[in-house]
Amino acid sequence: MVPISYHLILSGILFTIGVTGVLLRRNIIIIFMAIELMLNAVNLSFVALARHFGNMDGQIIVFFVMSVAAAEVAVGLAIILLVFRGRETVNADELNLMRW
Repeated sequence: MVPISYHLILSGILFTIGVTGVLLRRNIIIIFMAIELMLNAVNLSFVALARHFGNMDGQIIVFFVMSVAAAEVAVGLAIILLVFRGRETVNADELNLMRW
């Protein structure tokens, strides 16, 4: 059996990589993937803690988080596609949506 600390350390590493991706990258698609990585890191910690404490609450929360993340992906990619069609760039520095 793998100790819970391994899962939580892995979750923290994944979350840190996601935060770094959001803060350092300028491509909107990469930023979007970094946000998804952060959501998956939190999901991993929820599942690990649910397994450790022997209840299903964490896994139920993960189910709802994954449902919201799927809707976020659909809406987010549609917005990114529309912005790309209008501006022909996905660089966050070059986008100013207040000025078309």
